[in-house]
Amino acid sequence: MGRGPRLGTAARLLLLHAFVLALVLGVVLVQVVRDFSAHYQNTVLADLGDELSGYAASFGTRTPGQSLEAFSRGYLLTHPLPPGEVLLIAVNHQPVLGSGAAAELSRAPLVRQTLSSPPRSTRTMNLSVGTTPYLALASPIVEAGKVQGVVIAAGSLSRLQSETDQVALLAAAEAAVALVVALLSAYLILRRVLRTVGALTQTAVEASSGDLTRRVGYRGADDEVGRMAAAFDELLGRISATVAAQRALLSDVSHQLRTPLTIAKGHLEVLRRGGAVDPGEVADTTAVVVEELDQMSAMVDQLLLLGHSLEPDFIQRELVDLRSFMADLSAAAQVLAPRQWVLDPVPDAVVVVDPAKLRGALLNLLDNAVKATVEGDSITLGASCGPGVRLSVTDTGSGIDPELQEAVFDRFRRGARGGQRGAGLGLAIVKAVVEGHGGHVELSSAPGRGTSVVLVLPPACLWAGAADEEGVE
Repeated sequence: MGRGPRLGTAARLLLLHAFVLALVLGVVLVQVVRDFSAHYQNTVLADLGDELSGYAASFGTRTPGQSLEAFSRGYLLTHPLPPGEVLLIAVNHQPVLGSGAAAELSRAPLVRQTLSSPPRSTRTMNLSVGTTPYLALASPIVEAGKVQGVVIAAGSLSRLQSETDQVALLAAAEAAVALVVALLSAYLILRRVLRTVGALTQTAVEASSGDLTRRVGYRGADDEVGRMAAAFDELLGRISATVAAQRALLSDVSHQLRTPLTIAKGHLEVLRRGGAVDPGEVADTTAVVVEELDQMSAMVDQLLLLGHSLEPDFIQRELVDLRSFMADLSAAAQVLAPRQWVLDPVPDAVVVVDPAKLRGALLNLLDNAVKATVEGDSITLGASCGPGVRLSVTDTGSGIDPELQEAVFDRFRRGARGGQRGAGLGLAIVKAVVEGHGGHVELSSAPGRGTSVVLVLPPACLWAGAADEEGVE
C-alpha cells in the first residue's frame, strides 16, 4: 500500500506547537479555577470567622445576670446576616436558636451531631442541605471554663459553582484567543523561515544538477535566517568561481601542455623517420625531448602549488628573523646570474610567515628580474617594516608593457620579452603566497626603466617580540 500524503514541516510544527500550547493553557486554566475556588472559600471562611468573633465579643460584654439563651436571642435580633449566611446558637438544655435558613441547616446530620456534642475548639465543616452546599465554622461557647453550648456560622456555596463556571468560561475564552494569536504568529514566522528554507533547498537542488547561477536572493531582515541565506549565496558564489577557475585551469593546462608534447612528439617522429642512425641527431633529439619534459614537470609542480593555495592550511606560519632571512635569500640569488646584486638595509625584526613559501615567491621574482636584465644591470632586494612588512625586488631591466601589467599575475600570462620561455605561473604563485598571508602585491614598471615588485604583508605578520628571543628562526 502506498503512503498517504504527508504533512509538511510547517503543519507538523504548528500541530506540535498547538498541542504544547493547549496543554500549557489547560494546566493554567485548571489552576486558575482552583485558585478562584480556594479564594472564594477562604473569603467565606473569613466572613464566618468575623461572625463568630462578633458573637464572642458581644458575649463577653453582655448585661450581668443575663442568661445565655436571652443574650443569644437578642444578638440574633440585632445582628442581621448577609444573604446566604446562617447562624445557629445552641445553649445547653435550651432550644436551638438561629437565623436565615437555620431550620433547614439544623436538620443536616453533621449539624445535629455538632449541636448535641459541642466541639472543644473551632472546626470547619463541609455539608450540604438538599442541593445547596455549605461551608460552616463551629465554635464552642465557653463560660467559667466550661462549654455551655455551640455557635455555628455557615455560608452558602451555591454561588461558587456559577461564579467558577463564569471564571472558567472567561479564562477559556482568553486562552482560546491566546492560542489562536500564538498559532497565527507561529504560522507567520514559520512561513517566513520555511519559505527561505524552501528557496535554499530549491537552489541547492538546481546547483546539484549543474546550475550554479541560481541564488536565494534573500531580501528580508538581517537576522539568523538572512545571514544563513546570504552565507549560502556566498558559498554558491565561491563554488561557482572555483568551478569556473577549474575549467579555465583545465583549458589553460591542456593548451600549455600541448605545446611541449607536440614539440617532443615531432622531434621523435623525425628521428623515427630518419632511422636514428646519426648519434648527433639522436643526442639533439633526446636533449630537446628531455627539455620539454622538464618544462612540463616544472609546470605540473607549479600547478600543484597553486592548487594547494586554495586549501586552509596552505600557509604554515613560523617566527622568522627578517634580517637573517633576507641575507640568506640574497646569498642564494648570487648564483642565478652575474648581475649587480644589492641588499638594502634590513630592519632588525621578527616576522610571522611561512618561510619556505615566502622564499619561493621571492626567488620567483628574482628569477624574473634576472630574465628581464642583462649583465651589468642591478637587482635590489629590500625590506621595511611599519605598519606591516614590505619586501621588494627591484631591477633596472627591460620593464613590462603597460597593457600587460594588469594581467601579469594571472596564470599562464607573461610579461617577459619575446623569446623567453616559461609557464607564466611564477607571478601567479607569488600572488597566491602573499594573499595566503593576508597581503597583496604592488607592481611598478615602465618599458626600458625596470620593474619593482613589492610584497605587502599585513601588520599581523610583524611580531612584537624581540628578534633574538629564544625560538626565533
